[in-house]
Amino acid sequence: MSDMTADARQRAAAQVRQLARRGLDVPTFWRECNQVLATAVPHYLAPCWFTFDPASLLITSHYDPVIPEISAEFLAHEYRADDVLKMAEVAYSGSGVATIHQATGGDPSRSPGWRAFVQPYGGDQQVMVALRSKPGEAWGLLALYREAGQPEFSRDEIGFLAAVAGPLAQGARRGLLVGEATDPEGPYAPALIVLDEDWQVQSMTPGAEALLAELPGGAVSAARDALPACVLSVAGRALRSLETAGTTGEVAVARLRADSGQWMILHGAPLLRDSNRRVAIIVERGDPDRLAPLLMAAYELTDREKDVTRLVLQGEITSSIAARLFVSPQTVQQHLKNIFDKTSVRSRRELIGKVFFAHYEPRVRDNERRAQAGRSFRGGPAAHR
Repeated sequence: MSDMTADARQRAAAQVRQLARRGLDVPTFWRECNQVLATAVPHYLAPCWFTFDPASLLITSHYDPVIPEISAEFLAHEYRADDVLKMAEVAYSGSGVATIHQATGGDPSRSPGWRAFVQPYGGDQQVMVALRSKPGEAWGLLALYREAGQPEFSRDEIGFLAAVAGPLAQGARRGLLVGEATDPEGPYAPALIVLDEDWQVQSMTPGAEALLAELPGGAVSAARDALPACVLSVAGRALRSLETAGTTGEVAVARLRADSGQWMILHGAPLLRDSNRRVAIIVERGDPDRLAPLLMAAYELTDREKDVTRLVLQGEITSSIAARLFVSPQTVQQHLKNIFDKTSVRSRRELIGKVFFAHYEPRVRDNERRAQAGRSFRGGPAAHR
């Protein structure tokens, strides 16, 4: 295995951060990161990448060049069976990192998932790293493997993976935003505007004008055929970050309240190609909650039942749900009974499986087709089954 120095790992971490700032679509971002990981943390075959919907911690995409289509058996095991190591548990854990040998006390054969989906491919070691941009907000997960006879992932290697988890999450989130803006689906899609260094619009995705009009001063700017001042401010900050020689530029972010009262987020990503400087502005609603209206429409859940369901999907137990919602455990149990009745399930596990296979597996399959066709990924639950 690698005897990579601390300096070399710092350089590798810097490469990951640079890739995260480029606004690459998700599959391209993963492919570029694969090359960095191959030298920083040697592993067997290829990394396995997942994106999550942070509102539910359910899988929205899978990317693995060795296994382009994840098996239905794997998904059924993840959401319908017991095991010692599950992705949502890693995403929700304090450290955000887990290995199969730690989870099984050194005997990975105790894990049905390891026996079914790791050992048959020649793998032995397995490490999972939650990709979290901030506490409680997981955008995906990275899994790496080593074959039998190889040493366990070292403390330094796991420390490196934990250090780059944040940039990997940010790159995935930005890639999903860019992908959904360039190929929008539904009313919650973000917008993408590309400007040159003279502030001229080079391209604008469908729906961008409507989102721009919601920004402070957007209606007046539209009447004058100009961009809102907040957009130009973010674009200017992003372009100025390219003025230092050798820099890849920084992503500028602004959070502001729209005229409607809803929060909006602007991302300004500098683009530098062949000495031509441009900036991509991504405009998104501050809380594009696609899960809540879906739950209410599909199952006629109330607002409170929706909140309980979301926390169940994230792996919260009754006492923590009660504490989060400021209600008694008995009230949570009554809400769960109502939710089970409305969704025709008998347990939390069945509820998680039903929501995933009805609303998220179609998204996973669509993104697998998109990866093979060279198209951007989309996030969140599927708009239609």
